[in-house]
Amino acid sequence: MRIRSLARSRPAASAGPPLRVRPPGTGAPRDAVPALALFAAVRLAGLLAVVLTNALADKPLVRGLAHSWDSRWYLHIAAHGYGHLIWISPQGTVQTDWAFFPLYPALIRVLTTALPLTPGQAALLLAWTAAGVAGYGVHRVGRHLYGRAVATALVALWAAVPQAVELTVAYTESLFAALAAWSLYCVLTGRWLWAGTLAAAAGLTRPTGCAVAAAVCAAAGYEAWRGRGRVPARLWAGAVVAPLGWLGYVLWVGARTGDVLNGYFAVQSAWDSRFDLGAGSLRFLKGLLLHGGNVVYPAALLIVAAGLLLFALLCLERVPLALLVFSGVLVLLVVGGSGSFSSKPRFLLPAFPLLIPMARALVRAWRPHRARALVVYGALVLVSLLFGAYVTAVAHSPL
Repeated sequence: MRIRSLARSRPAASAGPPLRVRPPGTGAPRDAVPALALFAAVRLAGLLAVVLTNALADKPLVRGLAHSWDSRWYLHIAAHGYGHLIWISPQGTVQTDWAFFPLYPALIRVLTTALPLTPGQAALLLAWTAAGVAGYGVHRVGRHLYGRAVATALVALWAAVPQAVELTVAYTESLFAALAAWSLYCVLTGRWLWAGTLAAAAGLTRPTGCAVAAAVCAAAGYEAWRGRGRVPARLWAGAVVAPLGWLGYVLWVGARTGDVLNGYFAVQSAWDSRFDLGAGSLRFLKGLLLHGGNVVYPAALLIVAAGLLLFALLCLERVPLALLVFSGVLVLLVVGGSGSFSSKPRFLLPAFPLLIPMARALVRAWRPHRARALVVYGALVLVSLLFGAYVTAVAHSPL
């Protein structure tokens, strides 16, 4: 290895009756156009806010979008493969590129081979395209369960969460969210092989890909229990395939380190990324209360606390089991995992089902209080733009 210094950074499967269940495939794709147009407008505004903030800070206008923190690791893997880059942290731990899952850099490599693009350009093209695909997937899930109005509100809210700036930079959140949303949609519509295949791909994208596999397997298990085992073979096939991506990469890293079962987790521990039952989160909270911190850390704490509250509200909604398990596992990993707290909000970004209670409330308020609903949504968008520009172009905390 060479050492380089690099800063780190058909029926619906449901556990409970939703408000409105529509047959799979109802609603033409054009139903999503208004929602996706709003999604694109909000995220384009976010992109412009980042570019403008870079200009005011006398920084390269768009370079930070593709060459900051984890992005540089993905670009290096895309160009050179694994095992060529390590970083010795100030604490003396050896951090390797094996901590980063392979699908995103592999797709970057494919694009740079097929098209006249730099790795950074390919990474951004992938992230922006995947964000649109994810937005459409979020709409289809909402449309299938609750109808067009709630689906539109769900997409609009997802575009305006504070950490949505991660859909703008060369990170894996966009790709992971796209794979997760469509895997969940396939579960809801009984397309089990597709659900498992997309879950496996999500497991090759991020460490949190295990949440998608857990959702698919839990939904399949519930259907098997409800049907007393008389379920189609494709259901079992989807459940078997779902965890293979995540499990395969974990075992591959373990084999490379010489410890098949624990090697991957040792690699992650060097990055201070491990499941410690919330001990790291409690230490962070204690330090924040005693010593304070810059804007990023209190904001991150508020976003995580909001995620906990929204999960509690989601449990009261009696949503399909797959959505509940997916969101619950992500919330559990965020609260119970160690690592930089400033990065935790982006780990919650793919958990779009958390926004279902807000989306339904927004729709209920739309007709009698349209002006108020617009003011509330406008405020959310403004906060999202300001926070995204700050964490991307001003703050020095890990994304």
